Amino acid sequence: MSIRHTLLGLLESGPRHGYDLKRAFDEKFGHDRPLHYGQVYSTMTRLLKNGLVEVGGIEAGDGPERKRYAITDAGITDVQRWLETPQKPGEYLQSPLYTKVVLALLTRRDAAGILDVQRSEHLRGMRTLTDRESKGDWADQLICDHALSHLEADLRWLEPTAARLDKLRKAVTR
Repeated sequence: MSIRHTLLGLLESGPRHGYDLKRAFDEKFGHDRPLHYGQVYSTMTRLLKNGLVEVGGIEAGDGPERKRYAITDAGITDVQRWLETPQKPGEYLQSPLYTKVVLALLTRRDAAGILDVQRSEHLRGMRTLTDRESKGDWADQLICDHALSHLEADLRWLEPTAARLDKLRKAVTR
């Protein structure tokens, strides 16, 4: 995820303090990985330096002064360019799961057992995500559906792999 572009996009709805940005980020995007305050302020410092945001005001409070950040025209253009640039699909050609299976075959370990344990772990994860999706807001439903699709794809790979382990073992140990 591009934290920089996400914070810029959040600023398009209006100027905000760093605290407000963190809260909005966590609410919309940080369900499983909240943003640290340090990340917000270091990102805002870089965006300010690069002319993508400006300080729209400074307010005194009980603690340190609070800067209110506003997006600039250059920042809006940067977000627009990022949104229009297609995300490169993950190719998954260096999957840790694939590596484990091949290494198990190469070292004559129990590859079928590894696949069984992984299948169980995927199914456990799917149950957790399905429960979360059913109870969650629209953002939870969207991200859980995305994650479930990836887990389902892994499961579709596990079945034929398990079915041909003998052939694969012969091929990798030649």
